[in-house]
Amino acid sequence: MILSPEVLTLYILNTLFAFFAIIAFFYSVKIFLYWDSNSTCQAQYNLEKQSFLSATIIKYIFVIKVPLFLFFIFTLDKISALLTGAMCAAGVANATEYGTYLIVLKILNLYLFAYWLVLHNEDMKHEEQPYTRVKFGIFLVAFFLLMFELVLEAMMFHAIDVEKVVDCCGAIYSSASSSYISTIFRIQTPVLVVLFYANFLLIVLFYFLKKRYAFALSNAIFIIISLIALISFFGTYIYELPTHHCPFCFLQKEYYFVGYLIYVFLFIGTFYGLIVGLLRTSENEIFKNYKISLLFNFLYVILLTSYPILFYIKNGVWL
Repeated sequence: MILSPEVLTLYILNTLFAFFAIIAFFYSVKIFLYWDSNSTCQAQYNLEKQSFLSATIIKYIFVIKVPLFLFFIFTLDKISALLTGAMCAAGVANATEYGTYLIVLKILNLYLFAYWLVLHNEDMKHEEQPYTRVKFGIFLVAFFLLMFELVLEAMMFHAIDVEKVVDCCGAIYSSASSSYISTIFRIQTPVLVVLFYANFLLIVLFYFLKKRYAFALSNAIFIIISLIALISFFGTYIYELPTHHCPFCFLQKEYYFVGYLIYVFLFIGTFYGLIVGLLRTSENEIFKNYKISLLFNFLYVILLTSYPILFYIKNGVWL
């Protein structure tokens, strides 16, 4: 078990999250079951006040959760120095059976809470608040996922054995590894690069055609394709090493923390792309979401593409 200042900070904040989330959950159940926007009784008036309180709590959970996710990755990277064999966050995440699942769950919750926030903002634009029951129904699901995340995080930090030798990222993200990660290296690099750019071109095409659901679907696929391409191909040019595929090391200062920029671009671009298909709003709002998604996906592609191009300009060869 590790109790560094960073880990203790996460424990304290997670406890506060759990406390306020339970309050929001209690009111959300009542709102979901008894909300009636056409009613003028005292009970409905009380539900409206409780809905504002719950929405404020949920909103600030998400506002804090975004930088806290980055702090969580920073914490894994920081405590990697305490584990023999670990060189970055990848080694710490792989030190227990919970780490990888926890990171995936955290990313899923980020998308879910962000969707809740967009739905809430849209709901508040209408006097009749048409999405109130829906958004609190979504939070009932998000609450259990959040609680599961907090428990899983505590279990992960508790299970870390500082005396145990763990794998470094070079061993984890290697074609010789026996883990499921190694399967992505079986994809031929030309095929992977074609899939990556073809997927992005589909996003651009559906943007101009204004095909909402196709645009959202292509963004969902882009999350998977782009992460595989980042690990298998583009990451090697960031490190300028053909054998280094770690998706965490470029979060470090040696690479100017460019990983944070990469992941923020991908999250914003794909999230707003998904929102185009998941939420029916005004035409102006939909067009705004289209533009935000395309812009950040474009920045993501340009940023990744610049690394192999600059490497070739400097060295005259490809990796």
